[in-house]
Amino acid sequence: MNKISLIIKKELFRVFSDRKLIFSLYILPVLIMFAIYGIMGKMIGSMEKDITEHTAIVTVVDATEELKSAIDFSGFSGNANINYIDSAAYETDKDTIVDNIKHGKADLCVIVPKNFDEQVEDYVNGGSTLPNLEVSFNDSENYSSQAYSMFTNSVLGTYKNLLLGKRYGDVRMLEAMSVTTVILTKDEQSNSQFMKMLLPYMVVLMLFAGVMSVGVDAIAGEKERGTLSSMLISPVKRSEIAIGKIVSMAILSSISAAVTTVSMLGAFIFMGSSGGFAAMSGGVSFSPLQIIELLLIMLSLVILYVGLIALIAVYSPNTKAASSIISPLYPLIIIMGMLTMFRTGKETPTIHYAVPVYGNALAISDICSNELSLLNFFISFACTLIIGIVITVLVTKAFNDEKLMFNA
Repeated sequence: MNKISLIIKKELFRVFSDRKLIFSLYILPVLIMFAIYGIMGKMIGSMEKDITEHTAIVTVVDATEELKSAIDFSGFSGNANINYIDSAAYETDKDTIVDNIKHGKADLCVIVPKNFDEQVEDYVNGGSTLPNLEVSFNDSENYSSQAYSMFTNSVLGTYKNLLLGKRYGDVRMLEAMSVTTVILTKDEQSNSQFMKMLLPYMVVLMLFAGVMSVGVDAIAGEKERGTLSSMLISPVKRSEIAIGKIVSMAILSSISAAVTTVSMLGAFIFMGSSGGFAAMSGGVSFSPLQIIELLLIMLSLVILYVGLIALIAVYSPNTKAASSIISPLYPLIIIMGMLTMFRTGKETPTIHYAVPVYGNALAISDICSNELSLLNFFISFACTLIIGIVITVLVTKAFNDEKLMFNA
């Protein structure tokens, strides 16, 4: 046991004495997370504020007095620059008005037909003809889409109620029933839906990246440099060398994953406080039991990843060969993490939690929504842990293969 601890200390010293490795493993991910999500939060918040505060440029052709009153009463005119023109002026400037909307220089054009008053009068007196307005906007422009939404919801909503009141006397006569809406959400589902989708993907991916960054060099790198050979001929059991390297890899990658995960959560909180995706990034909270479950699931994943990377590194003559074998695993890990983003309300079969990586991602997703049962947690944790231990045993046995370890 003492020899194993010496090997662990050696591996930890090798990493923590290298400033470049410390920066790339533990500092750079934090800076990247806060930079990416901080900038995103600022930009999204600024964009939303800009759209909301934008003064819409609107042209209204042949507006009736009632329509003008509805525009003023609804408050739409308070955030819009409205140009009232007649049909003659519109025919003269039609191409310019349309072109301005297409190119984002104007936002909305409302055309009132010449016989609109007659249509309204006929409708109010019980006629079957519905008054018609033509509203033109550019759905590819945020300003234009916002102006259209505000006009249809506030102005036309107000005007429709006015016409219905004139026709029927009381708008409530058109309602067959009233509906009281009660939103029911379980207390344990209060966590962010955004976090439920993204956290499993980020954890399984970042853990793999952390293990790969230290695992390949710890074995394949030392084989390539010849330093592993001197360890193998020393009076230390091969199994102790293997266990020492695997444990040190697990410690280093766990620290890397923990730093990355914490920085990601911090970046989300910072992103929400800066105004971007506030609703999606807020409301994240975990109980002590959930934190323990999350840590245990991450631990089982680390053991699986470390065993897998170590096994590949042992069978590879150098770091380039190991990296080329590991690279195809990246898309598979990404897919496993992304599958949890497309879950429906249908209950996930328990057997799915036994699938390594995917089952862990499912468990992390359920932790975020507080729906993880003890059975599913145990299956996810135990199956991944057992497979990781089996792979670790294979690695320790591979260390006894002379041809394999000395690249003979």
